[in-house]
Amino acid sequence: MLFYSRAKRSVFSTAFLLAFVAAPAWAQTDVDPSKPKKHFTVSRPAGLSGADAQDIYDRIEDDMVAGYRLSLEPSARSYGRWPRYNTAPYRSAQHGERFVNNYANDLAQDYRLYERSGPMPAGSILVKDSFAVTKKGDVFSGPLFIMEKMAPGFEPASGDWRYTAIMPDGSLLGTTKGSGSQRMEFCVSCHAQVGDNQDHMFYVPEAYRLGAAD
Repeated sequence: MLFYSRAKRSVFSTAFLLAFVAAPAWAQTDVDPSKPKKHFTVSRPAGLSGADAQDIYDRIEDDMVAGYRLSLEPSARSYGRWPRYNTAPYRSAQHGERFVNNYANDLAQDYRLYERSGPMPAGSILVKDSFAVTKKGDVFSGPLFIMEKMAPGFEPASGDWRYTAIMPDGSLLGTTKGSGSQRMEFCVSCHAQVGDNQDHMFYVPEAYRLGAAD
């Protein structure tokens, strides 16, 4: 039995997210809202079991995908057919306490090896879709996060990964070396923490890896 009796879906506009993406730093006069330093953090996020998180995802997935598909990003249209590498949605502090899922295309199939995966070849794409659940039981669609491995030399600081974020309404928040690229700089700096040791990739938490107990 889920702990909430009602769930409602909300689509954040790009302008709304930009206004809050760096909260609470947004209130500081020296913060540039066009260059967020972190994801907007969900206020009072719910703690859910894997089964409850999966149940919510099953209910909202079609609506989420329909929103992402309004973008011009090919991965937003195809990622749902790719393998998923987590057993259930899990809450990610790095993504503002949203619940996320990890998908990878065929070229990135070695992602399933996690720490043993090694560097990914050009053309590899990793995707996280996301949603938020509050302690009140409200459910909100979140951004679609995309990492695509580009040709060598694309961007040394990112390990040649291109980061893209698609809003729930299909609008583009930003993409590395493209429109809104300054909004993706914090993705580059966050993933640089693991750098060459993990080819700038974070992995599914051990409790949610395929074959692990939920």
